[in-house]
Formats: sequence, C-alpha cells, structure tokens
Amino acid sequence: MPVEIVRRGAGKQFPSRRLKKVALTVLGLVEQENVELSLALVGNAEMQKLNAKYRRMNHPTDVLSFPMEEKLLQETRLLGDVIISVEQAAEQARERRRTLDEEMTTLLIHGIVHLLGYDHERSAKDARIMRRLEKKILGQLCERGLLKV
Repeated sequence: MPVEIVRRGAGKQFPSRRLKKVALTVLGLVEQENVELSLALVGNAEMQKLNAKYRRMNHPTDVLSFPMEEKLLQETRLLGDVIISVEQAAEQARERRRTLDEEMTTLLIHGIVHLLGYDHERSAKDARIMRRLEKKILGQLCERGLLKV
C-alpha cells in the first residue's frame, strides 16, 4: 500500500514523513490495503491553477481529490491523487485555532474520503454521511496516538 508524496512550492516547507504514516493508517482504517495513493503538497498559486482548470473556480482551495480506478501490478489499485495547499491549510489552521498538523491531517482524511466516492456537495444527506466517516477516522487516529485534538 504505497503512498507517494511530492512537495512543490510552499509545500516543500511541510515535513511529509508523519503525513505519510497518517495516510497509510487512514487507508488501513477504511480497508484500502491494496491501493496506491499519490499526495501532492503545493502552494496557493499552483492550487489556484488546478482549481480553475478542473473546477472552474479561480481561487485556491484547501484540498482537491482526483480518483482513479486503474489496476497496477497484480492486486494493487491506483486509488487516486490528493493535492493539499499547505498555504491554505496554514491560513485555515489559524482561523480554526488548530495546529497546522491537525489541519493537514483533516484535509488528508477529507481528500481520501472523496477518493472513496463520498461527496459532500451532492446533498445534505451525503454531506452528513461524509462528515460522520471523517469524524470516525479522526477519532481512530486519536486513539492510536497519531493525532491530538
């Protein structure tokens, strides 16, 4: 279950070792052991370009997810890409009175849950279901000592 992390622009500032461990744990918690996940940590400028291109919204956002259903070698499946703007996460962390680590973990979970097919923008019911799953995963990370909230 590999997790590949790329850091560009402002994303180079954020250490990725712990985030990789969190990603691997989250994938295990949602029973996605035989998948590959790509995670990109970027700055607002790159995130704005991606958001404009793929969502037609010309502003930076915190996290984007791009699901894949491509089989790789044998049993491994490419789950998809999660892209997080470290600058946007830092701003949100300040607003929400969280640490940057907490915000990055929350965004990573949100992105992975999107890759699993959940979408809070479809309906209020779907948003509640997605929020509950995210909250459950956060709780499990806290129980395992990977997050303190």
